[in-house]
Amino acid sequence: MVITTTPDIQSRIASAIAAAEANTSGEIFCVLARKVSSYRDVSLAWAAAAALILPLGLVPLGFEPRWVPGLSSGWEASHLAAREATIGQAVTAYALIQAATFLIVFLLTCIPVVQRLVTPRNVRRARVHKAAMQQFLAHGLHVTEARTGVLLFASLADHQVEVIADRGIHSKVDQTVWADAVEALSKGLKRDDAVAGFEAAVGLCGAVLAEHFPPSSRDRNEIEDKLVII
Repeated sequence: MVITTTPDIQSRIASAIAAAEANTSGEIFCVLARKVSSYRDVSLAWAAAAALILPLGLVPLGFEPRWVPGLSSGWEASHLAAREATIGQAVTAYALIQAATFLIVFLLTCIPVVQRLVTPRNVRRARVHKAAMQQFLAHGLHVTEARTGVLLFASLADHQVEVIADRGIHSKVDQTVWADAVEALSKGLKRDDAVAGFEAAVGLCGAVLAEHFPPSSRDRNEIEDKLVII
């Protein structure tokens, strides 16, 4: 999905948030991330493991230096010095195979679709959560007057959605109520309509907040109503 911030998108999101916040003192903020991590460390880990393990499969097959072009003349060694040279060639050949394996596996696991498949779900979930928390703090959702800030966060590349509510909400709202908002946003992303997903999720969050945190006489908009794309 390719998405950029346009006046129409910002207007739709701002209107949805304003409508939701009209019935509550809570604050809702939306962030859409293209990707939260390069996951290069995951690719490196797979490449290193493959380079260490896969070439070992050649040993039972009778690995010889001549398997690597240019490292053997084809003459059989018959004296000690020649045998030492052959051993050296074997070590060099094995190292070259390891290097080639490392490079090939690394490049393959850098392909987005492959990378998502080989990255453990708990790793992706943890990094999306970390990125969401960073955005929660960066935009001041933790310093609202009644500690009633809610962040809707989605990562396109990771296919992950997070809803983070501040402690003022945690003390009164069962966390399972956010499941509908997560599902609504996820459905929008699956349809390649992230904006509609955010609108639906904002409406659901607004309903939850309105039930527990009605607007006060001195209520003010503490967080700008907008969608941030990172």
